[in-house]
Amino acid sequence: MPRSRRDFFRVTGFSAAGLALAACGVQGQKAAPPKADAVKDYWAKQTKHGKVVFANWPEYMPEDQAPLKKFQQATGISYEYKEVIQENAEFFGKADPVLRAGQPLGYDIVVMTNGVQLQHMIDLGYATPLDHAQLPNFEANAGQKYKERAYDPGNKYTVPYTSGVTGIAYNTKYVDDDITSIEALFDPKYKGRVGMMGDAQEIGNFAMFALGIDPEKSTEADWKKAGEKLKAQRDDGIVRKYYDQSYIDAVAKGDVWLSMAWSGDVFQRQLAGEPVKFVVPEEGGTIWTDNMLIPKGAANPVDALMLMDYLYQPVVAAELDEFIQYVTPVPAVQDLLREKAKTAKGKDKKALEDMVDSPLMFPSEADYAKLRSYTPLTTQQEQVFNPIFQSITQA
Repeated sequence: MPRSRRDFFRVTGFSAAGLALAACGVQGQKAAPPKADAVKDYWAKQTKHGKVVFANWPEYMPEDQAPLKKFQQATGISYEYKEVIQENAEFFGKADPVLRAGQPLGYDIVVMTNGVQLQHMIDLGYATPLDHAQLPNFEANAGQKYKERAYDPGNKYTVPYTSGVTGIAYNTKYVDDDITSIEALFDPKYKGRVGMMGDAQEIGNFAMFALGIDPEKSTEADWKKAGEKLKAQRDDGIVRKYYDQSYIDAVAKGDVWLSMAWSGDVFQRQLAGEPVKFVVPEEGGTIWTDNMLIPKGAANPVDALMLMDYLYQPVVAAELDEFIQYVTPVPAVQDLLREKAKTAKGKDKKALEDMVDSPLMFPSEADYAKLRSYTPLTTQQEQVFNPIFQSITQA
C-alpha cells in the first residue's frame, strides 16, 4: 500500500516548533576544518565496542529490522534502532545545546537531509570526520554521483542513506501534453491549476532552474531574480496553492493538474494505479539526500562506521530499497531486484518489476545530469535567502 515516507518539513523544518527549537542553534562559531593528521590520530585511538545506537526517520527500516539483525549476526555488534527524527530543524534544535556543551547525544549514527541544519552540523564541528579506510563497501559500491555532493565534498562527514528527486507531477486525466519543461508551471493555460511547494529551498531551486541558474552556484542577485519570477507567477493567479505533503492528494484528485512533486510520493501513487506521471524537467530537478553521520562525542564510532559500511553491501541495500522505495545510492540494487522479480509471483512480481523499471527509483544518467542539490547557505545567507521566498509563499 502506498505510504508517504517524507514529510514537508524534512528539508528545512519550517514548523513553528522546529523554528523555535532551532533558533538558538545557529549562534555558535564556525569550526575550523580538522587537519588530516588529527583525523587520523582520532581514528587510531578508537576501538570496536560491540554496540551501536542508530537514530533515523520513521519508516526508513523494514518493520522486522532484518538488515540490522543480520548485521548483528555478522559482526557480533548489538544495536538499538530509534525512530526519533521527525524534522531536521527540531532535531538540530534539540541536539545543538547538547553538542555545544560538549556532551554526547546518545546516538552513534544520525540521519539528516542535506540542507541548512546538516550544514550547521558540519560547520559547527558537530559531525565526526569519517575514516574512509573503514568504508570499503561504500568505496566499492556507492554510485559516483553520491561521491560528488556539493554539500559534503568527498563525503568527509556523511554517506548517503537514501535520496529522492523533486520534479513535476501531473494528472494525465487533465493534462494531455507530455510535460517536459519547468515552464509548464508558469504557463497561463494552467491558471489556477498549478501547485508549488511552500518550502523556500524547494521553490527557490525551481525558479532558478527556470531562469537557467545552477542553484549550487547561485548568488544573492540570482535569488532575487528567482523571487521576482515566482511573484509574477503568484500575482498572475497561476498558482492554486503552496503545498506541504498534501500536494500529492491534490494532483491525484485533480484539484491541481500539475505540481512540484517528490519522486517517491508519485511512485507510490502509480503503484496504486492513480493517473499521475512524474518528470524531471529539461531545465533541471532537485536531488535531496538523507545522510548518515556520526555526531561529535559518539560513544561507538567504529561500530557506527561498520554499520554504515555494511548497509552499502548491494544485497543489504536492495533489501532496504525494496522497502523505502526511493533512490538508492547503490546502483547494483537495480539488477538484484530485477533478478528477484524473475522468481517472484503475482503482485510481488509486478511490484518488483515496477520498481526496477521506474526512473523514480532508478534515475537515468540523463536525469542525473539534470539534477542539482539545494543552494548551500551560510547562517548569514539564510537571513537573505529565506525571506525572499517566504514572502512569496506566505503572503
